[in-house]
Amino acid sequence: MNIDFEHRQSAHCENGVISNLLNHHGIRLSEPMAFGIGSGLFFVYLPFLKVNFAPGFSYRPMPGKIFRRLAKRLGIAVKHQRFSSPQRAMAVLDKKLQQGIPVGLQVGVYHLTYFPDEYRFHFNAHNLVVYGKQGNEYLISDPVMDGTTRLTVQDLIRVRFAKGALPPKGHLYYLERLPDNYELEKAITQGIRQTCNDMLAPVPIVGVQAMKWVARNIRKWPLSIGTKKTNHYLAQLVRMQEEIGTGGGGFRFIYAAFLQEAGTLLNRPELIQRSEEMTTIGDAWRDFALDISRIYKNRKSGLDIYEKLSDQLAALADREKQFFLRLKKNI
Repeated sequence: MNIDFEHRQSAHCENGVISNLLNHHGIRLSEPMAFGIGSGLFFVYLPFLKVNFAPGFSYRPMPGKIFRRLAKRLGIAVKHQRFSSPQRAMAVLDKKLQQGIPVGLQVGVYHLTYFPDEYRFHFNAHNLVVYGKQGNEYLISDPVMDGTTRLTVQDLIRVRFAKGALPPKGHLYYLERLPDNYELEKAITQGIRQTCNDMLAPVPIVGVQAMKWVARNIRKWPLSIGTKKTNHYLAQLVRMQEEIGTGGGGFRFIYAAFLQEAGTLLNRPELIQRSEEMTTIGDAWRDFALDISRIYKNRKSGLDIYEKLSDQLAALADREKQFFLRLKKNI
């Protein structure tokens, strides 16, 4: 079984899977456009949920949420399935491949044998496409890789049923039905409005309010839990931002590209202006990540460095609040 599937590398796994699956079915949609319509830009702080012995930080909605939102806004029917039995999960996957249907999977990262060791830790919200099977190996299009790869049957079962936070439980998805036509402008507007509402939500764990909460905690943590544990928490924050598929800084650049594309497509110069603003915000996120990495590598020390980090993140929260207020007014 080998489906003629075009692999295209992307900046983020779920966006890439969406774009590549749509491309396979004849809908040309860029990764940034898929990300923007699916309202992928987000921030959430879950201190009560521990991941790798640190609080839960995420710069994206729940796994699969981007695709579900995009599908609803474009009128695409997507079938999602989860399983209690690995045997059943693999049987359904094989059946879809025999029908010539490429299948998206949610998997755990830790046991992905083709990932470099430094990127393999317990994170269960990675996405990839299976587009064929040869002997005991499945053909894999992982959009964060520069080319296609393979996994054995046992390795694929292992990552599909990874344990820990947000277990995938064999989650697979595929396109069932495409619309005869779709209203791209309406979908873009809905996607932007959802992102603005999410980032401006008046609750402490979501959006700019969550960013402010984390900023306050960065100032408190060294005294309440010690510098060693604080540095571990900060490492988790920056890992989720820059190294794994929750994409904090990188997501800002993808969203800027979406606004640029949307502004050009819809002849809306104000969106192009917002795109430029978001690019500078993305630069500031990257500076924030770099400063954290210096602390983690013991190149900086002292309580004042945590106060400076706190100020950086609080300033980012203020910038994003003003940005999304302007963007919401634009649409």
